[in-house]
Amino acid sequence: MYEKLTKEFFLRDVLEVAPDLLGKYLVINQKKGGITRYLITEVEAYRGEEDKACHASKGRTKRTEIMYHEGGKIYVYLVYGMYWMLNIVTGEKDNPQAVLIRGVKNFQGPGILSRKFKINGSFYGEDLSDSNRIWIENSYKKSDFYTAPRIGINYAGDEWKNKSWRFVLKDE
Repeated sequence: MYEKLTKEFFLRDVLEVAPDLLGKYLVINQKKGGITRYLITEVEAYRGEEDKACHASKGRTKRTEIMYHEGGKIYVYLVYGMYWMLNIVTGEKDNPQAVLIRGVKNFQGPGILSRKFKINGSFYGEDLSDSNRIWIENSYKKSDFYTAPRIGINYAGDEWKNKSWRFVLKDE
């Protein structure tokens, strides 16, 4: 039986939550399409104001406000004027961290999945623990993964772009 992850799961440091999300299910309730489950296969961690690749590195803004809330909330933002990026806030209040969902089984690329799942700005701030349209469920299986540098963050400088904070599920 599937079990929705509780808020406590997300209250940990992003470097613990990110790899633990691999092998879990991203669940989307699309009214007409019903409830669908997608195995999470790839994520990236963004950790605090000190992380030059993290949006919070510029400080607290209207855009990043939700990152300063306690973990378990959705942080979405638009890139290239057409792709919403789905992130999950982690950690304690006032410690901005988030996990970017980069891939699920059969769908790779954060923009592709957001389009597929109809993720948009209305998801900003949604609480995964009590949402009826998006949540994460446990899979109760151990997931083997590898790490790699994050993608598309050359602006952050060598120290930050070379951190192996991308976590990828190994083939099943």
